Amino acid sequence: MSDWIQITQLKDIPVLGSRVIETETVRIALFRNSHDQVFALRDQCPHKQGPLSQGIVHGSTVTCPLHNWKIDLATGEALGPDEGCTHAYSCKVEEGKVYLKLPLEVANTAVARDCA
Repeated sequence: MSDWIQITQLKDIPVLGSRVIETETVRIALFRNSHDQVFALRDQCPHKQGPLSQGIVHGSTVTCPLHNWKIDLATGEALGPDEGCTHAYSCKVEEGKVYLKLPLEVANTAVARDCA
């Protein structure tokens, strides 16, 4: 079972930047593009597990800071010629608030923090 939980405010995610949500079992990166769309991915590149939250956001992709793999923010899929994917989470923005859909056992341990 899963539920929508409020994670943060849209204004707290930098434009073309990210914010990390930490739970007991997973790190999730929230990304905001220049159109104020928000995406959520497991904060781990499928290639060498680089921190996607430290990557460069452009359009609807993020470039991994380790080896420049481009990851689709909506699906978590690596863009060709690279292959692989990271988990994408459902998220939405309502009235300036960002919500993430997580399994309840994960949602109960979620804590937002700023990226350094």
